[in-house]
Amino acid sequence: MAHLNTAIPTLACFLVIRLLLFGRGVQTTSDNTKNCKLFSESKTERKVLTLLEPLTGKNFSVDTQDGQDTYSYIFQVCGDAGGSKGAGVIQKKKDGGKESVVGRYTATQAIGGSDWVMLIYRNGSHYDSHCSAEQRKAIIMISCNRKVQMGDLSVVLEDREREHDCFYLFELDSSAVCPALSSQLSAGSIILIIGVCLLAVYLIGGFLYQRLVVGAKGMDQFPNYAFWLEVGNLTADGCDFVCRSRGNREQPPTYRGVATEPLEEEPEERDDHLLPM
Repeated sequence: MAHLNTAIPTLACFLVIRLLLFGRGVQTTSDNTKNCKLFSESKTERKVLTLLEPLTGKNFSVDTQDGQDTYSYIFQVCGDAGGSKGAGVIQKKKDGGKESVVGRYTATQAIGGSDWVMLIYRNGSHYDSHCSAEQRKAIIMISCNRKVQMGDLSVVLEDREREHDCFYLFELDSSAVCPALSSQLSAGSIILIIGVCLLAVYLIGGFLYQRLVVGAKGMDQFPNYAFWLEVGNLTADGCDFVCRSRGNREQPPTYRGVATEPLEEEPEERDDHLLPM
């Protein structure tokens, strides 16, 4: 029982030190980003996609006004946006109009920077009359924001007033694309943490041993109480020896400026002649 109680604080200290030194947050083990089919397969782009793993499985939506019409855009990372098979971004007209696929995750391009990821979905639905009736393309700019894990989707612009290469541009903030923070602990801080943990293990383990095994009561439950008491006494003696003056503490017998030199002895007066014979 005593060994178990001693092991608990030891294990706790070990876990604290491990988290401080090596903790990088909980890493997800799913691989939903593999659903994205890269427009041109690349290990670099595949690595960029893994950063977006925490954002998978969620629909991001936003409404915009275009004249008298209201459109709703739905985006999903490597998943069916709004339940539309193979669509990464879709556009819906609010009054029940037709649905258009802005971009498909089966034709993906991923570009990563220091604190951002640009996700491009190609092969969307064809324009009716704009941009030479070519296929739509969605560009989603995901920027670092440590305050939010999944921010709100916003529409920046729809650039369709050109002959070719038109696109929809979206923005999204997320902490998923933020660079990992390195440990800020110095060597002195780590040594201090280890020392505090070892002290806690010594005190808690010694207390439990003295109480449960030895059966000590009161101050005797403190581990090595007699030793530490002696150390305290020796420390006090050392402090007294170093800090207190050991010189002559007697004050000179002066009073109101009277000199300290001994007074001359007056001659002793004898009065024997006054006695009756």
